[in-house]
Amino acid sequence: QVHLVESGGGLVQPGGSLRVSCAASGSFRSIPTMGWYRHAPGKERELVATISSRGMIVYGDSVKGRFTISGDNGKNTVYLQMNSLKPEDTAVYYCYADAISYTYTRRDYWGRGTQVTVSS
Repeated sequence: QVHLVESGGGLVQPGGSLRVSCAASGSFRSIPTMGWYRHAPGKERELVATISSRGMIVYGDSVKGRFTISGDNGKNTVYLQMNSLKPEDTAVYYCYADAISYTYTRRDYWGRGTQVTVSS
């Protein structure tokens, strides 16, 4: 079982910056991938960014060049630095982890989400 705890969301003005983080805890063999998705009202859930334990990164098209994901494997923590924020970035941001248990079962886990609001 993996528990994901997000922190760092909030209200920011357009053009501003915000950093969110997510820490994974619990009992697991490894976490090959962690990342962020977001869900805005009336829209589909959208990939923001993921990072593998080997450092491979994937960004959603709408955040490329503005957001940066990084990870600390030793702390099972992932960070998302969001710059040049736009009102359309407003959403609930969910932490995601793909984890492998000690019995080699692989499944996805999700955090409860943290609200990011970009507004003047």
